[in-house]
Amino acid sequence: MAGTLPASGAAAAAAPQRVTVDLAASEGPVMRGANGTLYGLSDDGVPSDAALAPLKITSISQKPEGGAQHPNGDALTVSRSFFRNGGGEINVMMQDVYAKWPYEDLGIDDYLPRVDKIVKEVAADPNSERFVYIPFNEPDQIWYGLGTSDQAQYEANRDRFFKDWKTVYRRIRAADPDARIAGPNESAYHTRLLTDFLAFAQRENVLPQVMTWHELGSGSLRDFQGHHDTYRSIERGLGIAPLKINIDEYANRRDLSVPGQLAQWVAMFERNKVYANQAYWDAAGNLDGNVVRSNIPNGGWWFFRWYAGLTGDTVRVTPPRANAIDTLQGLASYDTQRRQAQVLLGGSAGDSDVVVRNVSRSVFGGTVTATVAEAAWSGYEGRHAAPRVLARTKVQVAVDGSVSVPLRGMRKMSAYRIVLTPGGSGTPATPVVPWTGSYEAEDAAITGGQVYTQGTVDNANGYAASGTKDVGSLNTAASKVDFTVTVPRAGTYDLAVLYGNQSGTPATQKLSVDGRDPVTVTYPSTENWTYRAKKDLAVELTAGTHVLTLAKGDAEVTLDRVDLTARTSAEPSASYEATLADLDGKPSFDYSSSAGVGTGALVLRAGDQAVFDVYAPRDGYFTVVPQASAAVRLGLHGETVTAAPGQPLRLYLVAGNNRVRVTAQQSAIRSLDVSGAGSTAGTLSYEGASATLAGGARLVDSAYASAGSYIGDLGNSASSTAEFTVDAPKAGRHVLVVHYAHNDRRDNGHAYNTDIMSRTADITVGGAAPVRATFKNTWGWHDYWTLSVPVELEKGSNKVTFANASGWAPDIDRIELGRVVG
Repeated sequence: MAGTLPASGAAAAAAPQRVTVDLAASEGPVMRGANGTLYGLSDDGVPSDAALAPLKITSISQKPEGGAQHPNGDALTVSRSFFRNGGGEINVMMQDVYAKWPYEDLGIDDYLPRVDKIVKEVAADPNSERFVYIPFNEPDQIWYGLGTSDQAQYEANRDRFFKDWKTVYRRIRAADPDARIAGPNESAYHTRLLTDFLAFAQRENVLPQVMTWHELGSGSLRDFQGHHDTYRSIERGLGIAPLKINIDEYANRRDLSVPGQLAQWVAMFERNKVYANQAYWDAAGNLDGNVVRSNIPNGGWWFFRWYAGLTGDTVRVTPPRANAIDTLQGLASYDTQRRQAQVLLGGSAGDSDVVVRNVSRSVFGGTVTATVAEAAWSGYEGRHAAPRVLARTKVQVAVDGSVSVPLRGMRKMSAYRIVLTPGGSGTPATPVVPWTGSYEAEDAAITGGQVYTQGTVDNANGYAASGTKDVGSLNTAASKVDFTVTVPRAGTYDLAVLYGNQSGTPATQKLSVDGRDPVTVTYPSTENWTYRAKKDLAVELTAGTHVLTLAKGDAEVTLDRVDLTARTSAEPSASYEATLADLDGKPSFDYSSSAGVGTGALVLRAGDQAVFDVYAPRDGYFTVVPQASAAVRLGLHGETVTAAPGQPLRLYLVAGNNRVRVTAQQSAIRSLDVSGAGSTAGTLSYEGASATLAGGARLVDSAYASAGSYIGDLGNSASSTAEFTVDAPKAGRHVLVVHYAHNDRRDNGHAYNTDIMSRTADITVGGAAPVRATFKNTWGWHDYWTLSVPVELEKGSNKVTFANASGWAPDIDRIELGRVVG
């Protein structure tokens, strides 16, 4: 099978690496334990339900309600959105009740009343059984100094910690007899302490129900297996039944958001069936670098979406090198009922052969369809469309029961998914894989700038950068970067610029092609110079070599890499495979034909449901076509519409992820096909200046607002409101899109956390009850993002009112409304 990837530089000269997957070697049911986050949720609604639900997150760690460590991320508050979106359990980081880092050491007598309050609140919650108490955080470094090399001092410190552990443990259990308690929660794995701790806890009957420690450095990719195995041997030696393990902080900045790095971490945790939460190094509310804004996927999000889609059992994967830092690693699942095998891998550039052994003919038949897709790195704040399918090929199962899938030109920061399904009759559609070229800024001609090295193995908490380097200090009038590119043919090319903008306002550069008249490129703000985002635009190029120049405009921008991709159609499109959707009920799988997307058809009957995660590059109308044998019903934004097979519907999608629910009386559906760029024809649009303002809300002039002004000083009293009058041609379900900005922050004095805050607004439509919407920080006061809220409009005049009696609402630039079914 040919699994050729887009061109991305010189081909690797070395022989292909080999990854072996053995479908006969089960490791047990897929657990999805490694998809957790620390402070991944900041508020109810941040991230959005549509971004949260598809990932099936098994555990998160958050601070106690009202804790002073951060301004948001309170466990009980975020539990509402976490649990309604299928979340598993919440670790309560009890010491985050304190404001300082490291925590103020005021003595155990100061801590105990705080413990009492936390336990009382959690125990009273209706979902109290889904919370886990973590009474101490990194005690080897904080309060107790358990990492000292002086054995006598260690023993004194250890005994003090053990005494306090016993006291707090019993205090928790006294107030909440069914409490689950986790610990000791060291900053790293230490055999010495864990050996002593387990013996003490067993003897004193204060054994945690969950064992926790942290694996943060690059060395964990090499050492974790040894840590895990040694820990289990300590348990066995003491006669302790295996405890649930949660590595409740893992990975560094250079790993987060990067699919190829995440694949390495997740593979080793899933293989050992332990739970794990990504570390919190920056801002809360973005699933630790995997969600753009509140609802937009990046490459990391798609990797975890793939992980959430594994079903059946995981099976043994043998990588080229086990337990080695930054090498090709993978995990795989095998579901005999669905007749699917999936392989996720990443972490290395170049070529590889994936050999799947023991491919059962009774399950798959004599041929399989192998579908290969790529989730690329798009930055922490760079949007990523649905992963590109690189190949769909029918492969004969060899006499020895194996199937080989070659991957060529893999990219180190990308992750790849291989799906094997029965071949059946027919031929799957050949995917269109456009020409792509990538160009590093550090390799370009630089004027008035400087090359910086970012995250590496030795500097693992540096930010991820393509090729580990970027170009910054582009802050003189003459600063520019000239990229020499060569394209194969004349046409339109999509240009993606990986950048950083810490200037506090939208910044600009001047883009010119071969020295011709420049156009202005505007870059929204990012958290900092190295918190990478992506700007997408288009350029017209003739075949051959060109110089693309990005020169300084207003403020300053850091450049990492540019990608050129040949545009192959007038509008982007994607096909979402039905047999890989989220399922409810008992649908059946029909692999008699591999036509279309190649993965067969999902047969839905009454009571069955398939949920598709559909990406939209912006808010607007898209064409949605179900490839089905009979009519289906599509549910979107609270609206339901009947769709005839193969017939297009014009549906309003919001920027980022959209959960489209499909039901039917009886229909075999192969895919949901979505195309378009987000038309706004037929939408209603109202500038802030058209609203009636009261109670101190006012119109503020701004060069960055769409019509030169925005609504500011809104809220913070019951009388402060902004009321729009909306004239709807038709009654029905609409999507209200609010263009807003705000940059509320509270600096808690932590060196590595950016304590951004959200704002809320109560939105009232006509006589309906108000709906509270949460608006994430936009990194700058003049950077306008969108938040979408489904609403019902009557035909004719409707009043849409924004208010917040208890705090400030965001600044509002304008609103748009689109009927769900256009």
